[in-house]
Amino acid sequence: MNDQQSLQLITDAIASGAGILRLTPTWVPRSFCVPGRRLRLHTDDLYAFGANRGGIDERWFASTTKADNGPLTLDDEGLSYIYHEGKKVTLKDAIGLAGNDVLGKQVMDQFGGWMMYSKFFDNMYPLPHHLHQSDADAAKVGKLGKPEAYFYPAQYNFALNTYPYTFFGFEPGTTKEQVIDCLKRWNDGDNQILALSKAYRLKLGTGWYVPPGILHAPGTLCTYEPQRASDVFSMWQSLIADYQVVDRAMLVKDVPADKHDDYDYLIGMLDWDANVDPNFKDRFYTEPRPAKEPLQAEGYHENWIVYGSEFFSAKELTIDPGRTVKITDPVAHGLICVQGYGKIGKFAISAPNMIRFGQMTEDEFFVTAQAATGGVTITNASSTEPLVILKHFNPGNPEMPSRSA
Repeated sequence: MNDQQSLQLITDAIASGAGILRLTPTWVPRSFCVPGRRLRLHTDDLYAFGANRGGIDERWFASTTKADNGPLTLDDEGLSYIYHEGKKVTLKDAIGLAGNDVLGKQVMDQFGGWMMYSKFFDNMYPLPHHLHQSDADAAKVGKLGKPEAYFYPAQYNFALNTYPYTFFGFEPGTTKEQVIDCLKRWNDGDNQILALSKAYRLKLGTGWYVPPGILHAPGTLCTYEPQRASDVFSMWQSLIADYQVVDRAMLVKDVPADKHDDYDYLIGMLDWDANVDPNFKDRFYTEPRPAKEPLQAEGYHENWIVYGSEFFSAKELTIDPGRTVKITDPVAHGLICVQGYGKIGKFAISAPNMIRFGQMTEDEFFVTAQAATGGVTITNASSTEPLVILKHFNPGNPEMPSRSA
């Protein structure tokens, strides 16, 4: 499909859906992960990319970011597609060709496009202690830094899997020399870096904010993760849960080649003060915050679940059984339905019980700027069950509260 044909498809999709766009499911495998089996993807499809690519334990939402999965990564891996009348075009191309119509001119002028994506991350075992680089460090390998945030939706956590705890940073008093010693003992089996850290019990319906340079070893809850549009990381743990060896290449994946054995450089990628902050939880733990005073007569309530970041934000919208509401937002956004069924604009919306790889769903949409500000009509068609939707926003949502408010 050439640019003219893509632009026509985008224009038709926006007009047909009154600014609401259907998105196809975007699945991402990871060779270093074991699927947690809670993404509602059919068991037979967990290795749909091939066993050599690893299992599918991520589903990306509203993504214009290509996954960075090594030399076997597909050309469109990680990219979201707009679906209209049996045809598809990537959200990336849509914004590139018609950004003003999708995001609005002000956003395009200020940010140049869609600067975030979100995902469900679903792993059977904990991840290794790792960090995402800052802008300054990521730029040295031609990438952007990556802050991210976590929220643990109850609807995708019927099982907590093997380890519902996440390690963050280091215990206060930890020295840089102790950390360097762990890195130098990479090939000794377990390099014992978690012995310097602290684990927090994960709680459904809450989350964390994780800036660049913070070491974290995510636990095994299925996690909704709004994040900056980047796939940069550095793994710092050599052995996971006594079952999986981590290749040292994962430590230096996004590190300049001449710095692979420079331990002072590696330590320099850390935000050291934040990692050893004795008040770490006070700074980075996130409880939901009402978007406004809930009124029973309105038939819905909204909570901010990710806020205080200059890079992204997110809300959880819950519509009461049998109610029809009109929801306005000041900016375009992506959304994923995690519970219930009904209608959004002209489209059916429903949270799937099971998805086959390559199958279309009714749970993911993108709301353009004009539709968001004009108001989106949503109906909960159930007489008993709430309709629950998670909404992810680009930087610059003027209604987002600060973390200290």
